[in-house]
Amino acid sequence: MSITVNIYYTGKDGAARRFAEEMTSSGIVDRVRAEEGNERYEYFFPMDDPETVLLIDRWRDEEAIHIHHKSDIMVEIAALRDKYRLHMRIDRFTEYTGQT
Repeated sequence: MSITVNIYYTGKDGAARRFAEEMTSSGIVDRVRAEEGNERYEYFFPMDDPETVLLIDRWRDEEAIHIHHKSDIMVEIAALRDKYRLHMRIDRFTEYTGQT
């Protein structure tokens, strides 16, 4: 079972893009990708909305997400979100494999 979380960050005057750029340049993105249970962590930029950035974030299971949310990395991410005054919208999807 994998859990995919799509997070739409929206700001003003390019703030969401600058947030994603700082997440990458500061090394936070690489640290999240190295966390146990992380399967994907990528930013995308919608062509028709220059003020929004989409993060596709996939985890092995709920426990991996829980550990990530309690990590020091989340404190850093929250500080950057505040710095850029971003709003978030979250969509969550669970993928089940095998027989039920």
